Amino acid sequence: MNKIQVATAQAPAAIGPYSQAIKCGNILFISGQIPLNPADGSIPEGIEAQTAQSIANIKAILKEAGCTIDNVVKTTVFLADMSLFGPMNEVYGREFTAPFPARSAVAVKELPKQVLVEIETIATLA
Repeated sequence: MNKIQVATAQAPAAIGPYSQAIKCGNILFISGQIPLNPADGSIPEGIEAQTAQSIANIKAILKEAGCTIDNVVKTTVFLADMSLFGPMNEVYGREFTAPFPARSAVAVKELPKQVLVEIETIATLA
C-alpha cells in the first residue's frame, strides 16, 4: 500500500501523531478539520462561521492534493450539540453541490479547543 502524506500551510497543522491528509491510491482521507484559522490561530464565533472555516480548511487541503470540493464523496460532521445542526447544514449546503457527498452528523460530548464543529472528509482523486 502506497500512502502519501498531504500537507499545506493553508490549513491548521497537525498537532499530534496524525497527518492533515493521506492519499492512498485514488482516495484522499482528510483528518477532521476544526475551525482554526491557519493564518493567526483564531477561532471564529458561532456555528455558521465555524462551519465555513472548517470547510475552508478542507478546501485548502483538497487544493494541495490537486482536487476540489467536488471530489468529496463522504463527510462526517461532529457537532458540540445537535441543536447546531440546522445552521451548520445551511452553510454546508452552500458549499457542496449536487450530487452531495454521503454524510454522517453526530453530536459528541466535546471537541478540541471547545469548538462547535469538526468535519472529516473522504475524496476521490480520479
